Amino acid sequence: MTKLAQWLWALALLGSAWAALTLGALGLELPPPCRDVLWPLPAYLLVAAGCYALGAVGYRVATFHDCEDAARELQSQIQEARADLARRGLRF
Repeated sequence: MTKLAQWLWALALLGSAWAALTLGALGLELPPPCRDVLWPLPAYLLVAAGCYALGAVGYRVATFHDCEDAARELQSQIQEARADLARRGLRF
């Protein structure tokens, strides 16, 4: 099962549980404070997922490791390519 299928199954399971509780399909009579929290729950979860994603991206950017050896190698390859092109008559 792919990761997308796992996420879709989890979303369908949570969505059906939310719909069953909110619409009263199970015959449960929830107290008003629970109902007040249950209705906007998908929006709260969406905002929480967005905050998590923003935090994860920010953390990855903050802890990104530079590859100095690879950068030096790339710079030397660029210099070699420029020298080769200059030999062939291209001016920079």
